[in-house]
Amino acid sequence: MADTYFLPQASLDTLFAALAKDGRRILAPTDRDGRSELNPVTTVAEVAKDYVQTILSGKETVFPKVERMLSYDLAPGKVDLKSSEPNARPTVLFGVRPCEAAGFGALDAVFNWDTRDSFFNARMAQLAVIGVSCTRKDDACFCTSVGGGPGATRGSDILLTPAEGGFLAEVLTDKGRAMAALAPEAFRPDPGLAKKVVDVPAAFDQPALTARLKYLFENGIWVEQSLRCVGCGACAYVCPTCVCFDLVEESDAKAGQRLRTWDSCGSHMFTLHASGHNPRETQAQRWRQRVYHKFSYYPERYGMLGCVGCGKCTRACPVDMNLQEHLAEAAQA
Repeated sequence: MADTYFLPQASLDTLFAALAKDGRRILAPTDRDGRSELNPVTTVAEVAKDYVQTILSGKETVFPKVERMLSYDLAPGKVDLKSSEPNARPTVLFGVRPCEAAGFGALDAVFNWDTRDSFFNARMAQLAVIGVSCTRKDDACFCTSVGGGPGATRGSDILLTPAEGGFLAEVLTDKGRAMAALAPEAFRPDPGLAKKVVDVPAAFDQPALTARLKYLFENGIWVEQSLRCVGCGACAYVCPTCVCFDLVEESDAKAGQRLRTWDSCGSHMFTLHASGHNPRETQAQRWRQRVYHKFSYYPERYGMLGCVGCGKCTRACPVDMNLQEHLAEAAQA
């Protein structure tokens, strides 16, 4: 159960200072070169004031673009294998939207599905999330269509909802209570504030879509929708829930290393066999895979969706493929 408080705007500086004193790195949306991106900050003044979403997601805090899994040195008749340790530092992700905070649950489902991923879990243990509810939206937002909402609490340790003079603060988890305890003077008794967020009307019926997908695998809709797709992978790289990765071996005669790198199922190379055969040889098949993975395979395997409705993919797409419009069309196909 959440503990609710009022956090005055001026008290955010007190909280930031307490977090920094505790040795925690703070990542927050900042406005740089006309774009909102997550960057290290030390003061509230550095945090962006007017943003719908950051361009990239915060998943890199627990699932880096590139990370070394192991390395080795070679000598005649000998291999010196060295295990890598994740660079897990105490981090606070501040100001992410509720949709993006919920994305960490989708990552956890994959990285702890059958074998627990030590790299992911080490970073998750060091991460705390202070989300901020949405008072603005744009045409790409569709969180309410996938079970979320502009004031949803899932994934946040503390959720702040803007109110007159400050924020309604919902302290939700043990991590959240530990952060609040660092600056108890910042959190005042809740005066009974109403939780006011932006209205995001549902764009499609998600349960109907998931049920309909069972019968659409060979439907021509995927060819039609994919005609513009160039397979660039931008949607996957900005997505807070995409978990596709590649394992890359780099070596010479003396040493080598194994790297885990982000990848995308929308890429032609993702399923290309060494024989030259590709089971997903067309972009239509790869586009279909993206939709089915998030809205059919995820619910079947993990009991949740692989999409949080943040709209980052739509904003990043260079050919203007609007995901919620394509999903609404599929639900009616």
